[in-house]
Amino acid sequence: MTSSSALSPVASSPFAPSPVNSHNEWDPLEEVVVGRLEGATIPSSHPVVTCNIPPWAARFQRLAAGSRYPRILVERAQDELDGFIALLESLGVTVRRPEVADHRRRFTTPAWSSRGFCNTCPRDSLLVIGDEIIETPMAWPCRSYETDSYRPLLKEYFRGGARWTAAPRPQLTDELFVPGFRPPGPGEEMRYILTEFEPVFDAADFVRAGRDLFVTRSNVTNATGIDWLRRHLGPGFRIHEIESSCRTPMHIDTTFLVLAPGKALINPEYVNPDRLPAALDSWDILIAPEPEPIDGKLLKLTSLCGKWLSLNVLMIDEKRVIADRHHTGMLRSLERWGFEPIPCDLLHYAPFGGSFHCATLDVRRRGTLESYCGA
Repeated sequence: MTSSSALSPVASSPFAPSPVNSHNEWDPLEEVVVGRLEGATIPSSHPVVTCNIPPWAARFQRLAAGSRYPRILVERAQDELDGFIALLESLGVTVRRPEVADHRRRFTTPAWSSRGFCNTCPRDSLLVIGDEIIETPMAWPCRSYETDSYRPLLKEYFRGGARWTAAPRPQLTDELFVPGFRPPGPGEEMRYILTEFEPVFDAADFVRAGRDLFVTRSNVTNATGIDWLRRHLGPGFRIHEIESSCRTPMHIDTTFLVLAPGKALINPEYVNPDRLPAALDSWDILIAPEPEPIDGKLLKLTSLCGKWLSLNVLMIDEKRVIADRHHTGMLRSLERWGFEPIPCDLLHYAPFGGSFHCATLDVRRRGTLESYCGA
């Protein structure tokens, strides 16, 4: 693979199969992009970042923003990431990686400037729908150029016949954010930091079940962003919103996941099973067990994710699923539901944005576009 930015002529036949083909979360996994920890930088203290973390953590964020992550965090996470990659390869999955990037470099637009964050979570900035990869319009300014480190891969996939789309680049000016935003407290009406000034969304607020996609509106995904994707995909797809009672919502994969045809996993703290979309009426709704407490003071202080990271699993196929070995309740539940859990370590990836589902982008799964849902 070359890192050259110059596109060579497309050599593939127009009828050759695309190197990108992924319609759902469970068809047999053949190729996946796994994120990188090198160059990871503590994200900026912009309100759209700090609104999702406790006030004491926001104070630390303001002091540390733009600095490298502590070496002790990176080394522990890297050891686990290396083991995860080795596991995927032992299962016959091709693993691809983005380029190493220096996220401390400052970039500037006509309206603002920022340093970067990291490229640990390809699931956030890239959305695969069939043979198409969509670069998403992310709401965090520090993530605006994150997909640059994936460009060599995107060009390679494009040359091979994949479709490559970029959603409209957001301006991320003050008009997009509610001034003085405060997350809603218990019992208060839900509200979000984003206005509808322009479409923004993270790919990780969507999960796919063939012709049906499920989304949570959040502090990085607004209604206009959901509408943009709905129009872009057209009448062959349906997008259903999952109501979440999380007071600081960000990304669906600690709230709701589709694991196999007719089987969905929900977080009972955030999702009312009686208020799910009608498309899921015939599905088995699996209630996630209460997660085990996280051990380690440093990990608790630095995690960007809530306690429900136990839901952040990766399906290898309809039966086999990679899950964190520390979440023994989830492992037992997966077995009881008829799955074959494969325990793995990725607990220390949480300070960088997630676990197995977040850390990956399934580029190719062996399957075709199907419909699995009702009305």
